[in-house]
Amino acid sequence: MSAEPFPWREAMAIGFGVLRLSSREFWALTPRELASAIEGLTGRTSAPMDRERLEELARRFPD
Repeated sequence: MSAEPFPWREAMAIGFGVLRLSSREFWALTPRELASAIEGLTGRTSAPMDRERLEELARRFPD
């Protein structure tokens, strides 16, 4: 399985261009907070994340 990079370009475009966040505000957000903000704009598009998906993301994007 090849890991896809996190879509930073899209995340920043929404954070800065649509939500009008400052750099400080954007980089202070957790991924869950950013996802919630995007969901507020677009509506829920999928089912909540299950444990398997969370573990996959943790492997792909360790920090």
